[in-house]
Amino acid sequence: MIRIENIEKSFLGAKVLLGVSAEFYEGKTNLIIGQSGSGKTVLLKCIVGLNQPDNGSVFYDDRNYSLANFKTKKAIREEIGMIFQGSALFTSETIQDNVMFPMEMFGNQSKKEKLLRVNQCLERVGISGTNHLFPGELSGGMQKRAAIARAIVLNPKYLFCDEPNSGLDPKTSLKIDELISNITKDYNITTIINTHDMNSVMQIGENILFLNNGVKDWEGTNKVMFDSDSETFNSFVFASEMAKLLKQKQ
Repeated sequence: MIRIENIEKSFLGAKVLLGVSAEFYEGKTNLIIGQSGSGKTVLLKCIVGLNQPDNGSVFYDDRNYSLANFKTKKAIREEIGMIFQGSALFTSETIQDNVMFPMEMFGNQSKKEKLLRVNQCLERVGISGTNHLFPGELSGGMQKRAAIARAIVLNPKYLFCDEPNSGLDPKTSLKIDELISNITKDYNITTIINTHDMNSVMQIGENILFLNNGVKDWEGTNKVMFDSDSETFNSFVFASEMAKLLKQKQ
């Protein structure tokens, strides 16, 4: 589990996050959503340690990351997997080398053990046999699967996904959502997803944090989001035609 308490962040005097507190649960897909400029990307970066909050604390289970020493922070970082927007694969490296990269950085396994783990991960995400292909030889959906394989190769306790469906068609996006959700449950990972995709919210939104102008405006699950009394949240949700259709069927 990850817990944040009273996170505040400003840039050049402009307040971006104004005291955000929340819990993100293990074995569940935790989504951070909001309009552009709402602060969701800044919050994700504060949680993962790419931004230092001005105030507040980030806890990884019972470890206060905000106050941790270098050794503890390093240990936590080694338990984190990251899926970047646009996949962020190394274009000049093969898929095998891309997936193996975290193991080369942090692992001490033999070459044989590394190859075995790479193949296990490629099989888990459904792209076995792509070892010696380059990212440019794969479709966008397959590149995203390769990025997921790289993110889980070290068996992370925490998985961060920044707009994982960016650039994908709706059908492929649903498959990627399902894959991330299944991996989260299979390995009991604390997964946090930063997204603006309402299809993702409705399909895998087990725990949803909605930000509005740097403030937590609504929190709940996709099971109860149509019962929200937040006008801002409702306006955001029902901007999606799919959400409107589902609401009408209730």
